[in-house]
Amino acid sequence: MRLRLVPQETSYDFFRFWKITFGASVVAMILSIAVFFVVGLNFGIDFRGGTTIRTESVQPVDVGAYRDAIAPLGLGDVSITEVFDPTFGEDENVAMVRIQAQDGQESVTPEIVLAVEEALQQIDPEITFPSVESVGPKVSGELVQTAVLAVLLAIGAVLVYIWLRFEWQFSLGAVAALVHDIVLTIGIFSILQIRFDLAIIAALLTIVGYSLNDTVVVFDRVRENLRKYKKKDLKQVLDLSINETLSRTVMTSVTTLLALFSLYFLGGDVIRGFVFAMIWGVIVGTYSSVFVASAILLFLGVKRDWSKPDANAGNRFGNVDV
Repeated sequence: MRLRLVPQETSYDFFRFWKITFGASVVAMILSIAVFFVVGLNFGIDFRGGTTIRTESVQPVDVGAYRDAIAPLGLGDVSITEVFDPTFGEDENVAMVRIQAQDGQESVTPEIVLAVEEALQQIDPEITFPSVESVGPKVSGELVQTAVLAVLLAIGAVLVYIWLRFEWQFSLGAVAALVHDIVLTIGIFSILQIRFDLAIIAALLTIVGYSLNDTVVVFDRVRENLRKYKKKDLKQVLDLSINETLSRTVMTSVTTLLALFSLYFLGGDVIRGFVFAMIWGVIVGTYSSVFVASAILLFLGVKRDWSKPDANAGNRFGNVDV
């Protein structure tokens, strides 16, 4: 018996309310951008500069006691989080103490790190400090620029790839879907104030690849059906193509989410932000392949007369595997 999450043959009308769904996506993007500029992101040490001290103790972590011990040092906003990991033993209690770079300093000085360690040892003499990591503001600023450039180059590469493989209408639809996914991901991180660090940039680039893969599968079937059903209008061809690939789309998304949810709940605090970004990205990426990329294609239209000599205009590299 083969497992099916959707029937083998479906005939859903995905574009019955396409103007409403597309409008909702545009509104969501505008709100995400607005929240980003008003609230901002909760940048991690990678982007703001500072020091992360990892603590380990046989005693349970008391975040309030840790904060009270560090407060007299006057270090400003100090972030203290307990690390939960199913692989830890009963006597293995771990916390991360994050200290922003102080004004006028490239990084947290060794004297400040020593003062923090001594303050914590006052409340827990058995506490140890397995690792101390520091990032200067100059380096973090370069990381921000490099991260933004990486995302923009990835989107630009997708634009060129789809343009060569299909036609320019397909290319604009695919890029619109990618921008939609990235903007909404940044928006949810801004709303929830989840720490935004280099791991999240890696997640954004992974989301670009995942969303593109899903979009290309749909677009490939659209191109095949455009040649096969010359008398059907574009809306009917799009609906047919999405329905034909729906089982593959749902199965891929669900199995990916199963793995991601396992990592989110069992993988520990270190990768939780990355995994959350991936979960969100898979959901919005699946949505955008249908209700953004395909909607753009429906709005722009596409060349249908394949019989004329210039039928391959804009598609002369259609057989190129990149």
